[in-house]
Parts: sequence; structure tokens; C-alpha cells
Amino acid sequence: MLDRAKVVDENFTQYVLSGQLPAARSLLKPEAVGLNADDFLQLFESQLLSRHLDLMARLLKEKNLGFYTIGSSGHEGNAAVAKVFRHTDMAFLHYRSGAFMIQRARHLPKTDPVYDHLLSLMASSEDPIASGRHKVFGSVPLFVPPQTSTIASHLPKAVGTAVSITRAKELALASKLPYDSVILCSFGDASLNHSTTQGALNAAQWVAYQHYPLPLVFICEDNGIGISVTTPKSWVETIIKARPALHYIQADGLNLADVYRAAQEAEQIARVKKQPVFLHIKTVRLLGHAGSDIESQYSTQADIEKNEFNDPLLHSARIILENGYLTAAQIVQRYEAARKEVAVKMEQAMQRPRLTSAAAVMKSVVPPPAPVKIPPLPSDKTRAEIFGAQYSQLKIKRNLSQMINLGLTDLLLQYPNALVFGEDVAKKGGVYRVTAGLMEKFGQRRVFDSLLDEQTILGHAIGFAQNGFLPIPEIQFLAYLHNAEDQVRGEAATLSFFSNGQYTNPMIIRIAGLAYQKGFGGHFHNDNSLAVLRDIPGVIIACPSNGLDAVKMLRTCAQLAYQQQRVVAFIEPIALYMTKDLHKEGDGEWLFEYPRLEETLALDEIGVYGTSNELAIITYGNGYYLARQAAQELEQKQKLKVKIIDLRWLAPLPEQAILREVKACKRVLIVDECRKTGSISEALITLLVENLNPLPQIKRITGQDSFIPLGDAWKYVLPSKEDIIKALG
Repeated sequence: MLDRAKVVDENFTQYVLSGQLPAARSLLKPEAVGLNADDFLQLFESQLLSRHLDLMARLLKEKNLGFYTIGSSGHEGNAAVAKVFRHTDMAFLHYRSGAFMIQRARHLPKTDPVYDHLLSLMASSEDPIASGRHKVFGSVPLFVPPQTSTIASHLPKAVGTAVSITRAKELALASKLPYDSVILCSFGDASLNHSTTQGALNAAQWVAYQHYPLPLVFICEDNGIGISVTTPKSWVETIIKARPALHYIQADGLNLADVYRAAQEAEQIARVKKQPVFLHIKTVRLLGHAGSDIESQYSTQADIEKNEFNDPLLHSARIILENGYLTAAQIVQRYEAARKEVAVKMEQAMQRPRLTSAAAVMKSVVPPPAPVKIPPLPSDKTRAEIFGAQYSQLKIKRNLSQMINLGLTDLLLQYPNALVFGEDVAKKGGVYRVTAGLMEKFGQRRVFDSLLDEQTILGHAIGFAQNGFLPIPEIQFLAYLHNAEDQVRGEAATLSFFSNGQYTNPMIIRIAGLAYQKGFGGHFHNDNSLAVLRDIPGVIIACPSNGLDAVKMLRTCAQLAYQQQRVVAFIEPIALYMTKDLHKEGDGEWLFEYPRLEETLALDEIGVYGTSNELAIITYGNGYYLARQAAQELEQKQKLKVKIIDLRWLAPLPEQAILREVKACKRVLIVDECRKTGSISEALITLLVENLNPLPQIKRITGQDSFIPLGDAWKYVLPSKEDIIKALG
């Protein structure tokens, strides 16, 4: 029979009434772990409600009323974990956490997790967490940020959040989480094999190995299979027990008392000893991976029925009968009462509205402003103390690298919750010395080195941000971002969207990038593509071409992250870090004075150099530097005046400012150092074509659709000053 949901449903009543119940895998009794009859029956009720929500999800899908059928059946033992931990212990949950959510909601009696779950299943706009955008487990009052993929991508931020608890206490900051909180993170045995999980476990061990407090519980709910791929017997315990600095605890997920016992032990280690725990709950998966999954295609009928007979609800029923809490008839009565409760609330949820417009769907792509004020600018006295000898020399003109360093210094002064971290940023001061001296000024609790793992860096940023910090992580090279792009796309950028703006993780991701390093490093250090960032909704991309703009834009980015709760990517052109001269050696025209503290550049503010109603160049980064060189030669040799527009902000594009500056021009040249395919030039041409009438003559110069080679060959695949002159001459 293909409808295993119906089989499992009917089996429960039949087996309970007949007394045909599975034998115990563990003999631990409820009272031995501190569970009385009322406690156990409460957990059982959470299990029942979770099961009937799964069954209802299948019925709703059959009637085209519901849209999600991945359920929690077989995993209902996680209700005991929820009973042990506080509702303020932030939980990053696996998608099989229905019973956990129902049990956790008992900490706050006014919540109704069953009704909320049904609203989510039917994609109602009144779903209190995602407002119909996705079926997720999440709740602000229950400290459960929503997870969407949950195939390991949430583990790095769980580690980061756990680290943030102690860091907030060390810095005496007003943490969103209580200082004695524990972080929970659940996932399946198949996800354990994901590289992201391995990185997160390694990061947790790395922190704990150095005796830094890490109140974190990894909860691996092991049902022995990932969709259709079985997990080798004893694989999980074998590989985890061999890991240092990580406590391993195993529990029988079919016995609520044993899960409760293991969860208590895990809590003691995590909350009191502040050490990470791997809680391994061995359970079963029922009803397949999802409603569309036909288990008989990859499992034998005997194996399917064996798992179904090991139903954790049947094990709970056996324990109830053995201890005389209820009769068989009373157990079935409670089972049917749970069915009725779900059905009644389903009828109510069916009447609730859904999203009906693009505007409604996109409302939370950009998070709402936080009800906070920007911290006051640091005083002259404070700045003088921190800057030291540099303070009297701020009028000295400096290059891009030095200016960013000074700008970060002022940000760390102004924002006490700001942190700077990444590979080599502390003692070494970064590969290009951009962060040199910051650790000495602010200490290693605010400026610190990370593991050589971009997923961990960005995971820490997300976790810190969710606990009230303003993270400023550094990705050492743009090419390295690809190792962790899902931490931006699948986690950081989606959190506001899938929580209706209730959860946010603002940050400024500093990325050394782009090309023109004249042969150094090849592709791995000269990545000239921003497409990976440009197509992520809600992410702001800033790209300064010079030190003066960089400082002002950094200040704006900090305001956008702190108050507007935005995720910002700050692209720093490596080739311009140390650049001093513009036209000839010794002219010093690419060195700038440090701007006054109050000076910023608005998100839609472009740079304009020169005046011309004939020619305009639209560009950014290295392209602006080259365009300035080309403009001088064009004017001197061909008497052509050129207006140069420095975009500064690459997402969202400052469209109205661009159109305003070029609407009177007869010719427009776009100079885009990124690769031709997927470059910003495509969006710029579209913008001009759709909005200008009459349309100017439009040309573009871009990088070739090539990776950057080593040696002098770079010049053949990137735009040059000569290319610009030729295009306009």
C-alpha cells in the first residue's frame, strides 16, 4: 500500500488496543529521570499533536490546500529536548522538529503552535513567522529563528551565536540572549556528512580546545537514512567519538525518558561547563522523506514495516501502559482528541488570507529599521587616546588601505558592539595591512583572527549579528567568497524575508577583490565578477574607488547595518590599496585627507568628475581610476571633455542619479572591469534603454569572459586606459 500515512495512522489504534507494542530498546523509566505521570503525558500529547499535523499536511496536499509535506514523524522524541531547555535558549531547528516546537510553546501558554503550524502549511499571510513565504519552524517569543534549507547551512551561525554569548558578557554589552543561554542546533544524520557540518563541528572544537566558553548543543537526529541513501551502521558515533573537545551523548529517540535523560546531561555540560555537546538521538523516519517520496522504490516492504512498528508513539504508549498512567482506551481517546484539535484549527486556518501581490511577498526582503539611534560620534579626547600619534597626522594624505584602516578605527570607537574578524586580520593586520594595529587598539575580543574557513567566518558574522553585534568580517579575496556564498544567499540575506522582518542579521562583509594586480596571484587573487552578490535580493554592494570615498561609504554602511539592519558587501579594489599617483609618478593625486567624522556618502550618491553634455563614462572601482587617466589624455590631445560617473553603489544601483547625469549626453560609454557576461554593464544598458528618449549612443568596455591569468597576460582580458580612449576618440 502506497499510502503509508494511512497505514501508520491506523496501526496506532490497532496496536494499542490489541496490546501488540514494540519491545523496549532501553529500559529507562520516567521516574528515574525525574518525569512524573503528568510530565510524561504532556510530552506524549506534544508527540500526538505533531503526528496529526503531519497527517493533516498530507490531506491538505491531496486537496491542493497545503504546500509542504516534509514531516516530523518518527522524530517526535525531540519533545523531551524542548522540555529540558529554556525557551530563551535559541534553537536553530531541523525541519523534523514539530514536537519540539509544540513542547517549547508550553513555556509560553498564550502561544498556539498547532494553529501557527497550520497557517504555515497553507502559506497564510497570517502565519506569525514567515507570513506565508515558506513553511518554517520559527518564533520570536520562543527564540527560534526560521531555517529554510536546514541541510547543514544553519550550523555555522549556531557556532557563531554560541561564541557571541560569552563575547557579549566579556564586553559588557546588552546581549539579546541571556548570558547563561545555551544554543541548540538540530540536523539529520545525512546532513552530518555535509562539508558545512564538518566545518561547523571543527570550528566548535577549535574554540573549545582553547578553553573558550561555548554553550552549544549539536542535536543529530539519526534516523539512518537521507532521502534514499542509508547511513552506515554506527557511522555517526564512530566518527564523532573520535573528535576532541566535543562531548558525545547518545539517546534512544524512541524512549522519551532516555531522551530526557540525555538532554539533561547535555544541558549540564553546555550551560554549566560552557562546553559543546553532540547529542546523538537514534530514531526512525516514518512516512518517507516527504509526501512525494515513495519509500518502496528504495526500501523493502519488510524494512518499511519494521520502522513503522518502531513508531515512537507506540513506544510511548507502551511506557504509559507499563507505568499505569492510562488505559489503552484512554490512550486512543487522547490520540483522537489530538486529531480533532488539529482538524478544528485547520478549518479556522483555511479561512485565513494568503499573499496576493509581489509587493506583499517582497515586503520583508529589506528588513524594517531597528528602533535604535546611531551611537554618538566619538569625542576628540577618546579619538586622541586611541589613534595615538596618528591623531595629529590625520591631515596627511593617505592611500586607500590606510584610509580604510582609519575609518575602521573610528567605527570601532563609535559602535561598541562592532567586531572586526577574519583570516590574519589581527596580529598580522591582514594580507594588505588594512587592519594593522586595530587589535592593539581595541583588544583581541573585538579584533580577532578566524579559522581559515569562509563558512565559519560568515557563520560567526550571522550568529554575532543575531545576538546584537555589528559584525565586520573580512573575506580575504573575492574568489574565496564562493566557498561560503550560501552563508550570504541562503542564510544572511533570507533571514528577514522568511521571518517577515522579525529576525535580522546585519553586517558589513569586507571583501578584498577585483583585478589589476599586474600579474600577481592569477585568478585566485584577481576575481573580477560580482554576479554572485548582485543577484541576492536585499544585499547592498558598495565599491569605493579611492580612500576618501571608502571612509565615507564605510560610515554609511555602518549606519545601514546598525539602524537599517542591512547585509552589506563592501568591495575593496586590491589594486588601488597602495596607489598614490594618478597621471604620473609623484603626483600624489590618489592620496586623500581623512574626512571629518560627520561626512558620509548616501546610498544613492554617485561621484561625478568633469562636465560634458557630449560624453559620459559610467564606471566604478578600477574603471574610475582608468577613466580619469583617459579623460585627461582625451582633453589634452583631442579637446574632448568627458563627464565621469563613479557608481560607488553597485546594488541597488543609484538609478535616478545615473539617469539625471546622462540624460543630456549624446554618447555614453560604460567601463566595467567585471566579465562581460553577468556584468553590471548589462543592467546599466537596460536602465538607459528603458528610461532615456532620445537614446544616446551606448558602448561598453568590459572584461573578457575569462579568468585572470598569471603574469603579464592579464592586460589582454581587462579594460585599459587605451581601450577607453579608442572607444571615445
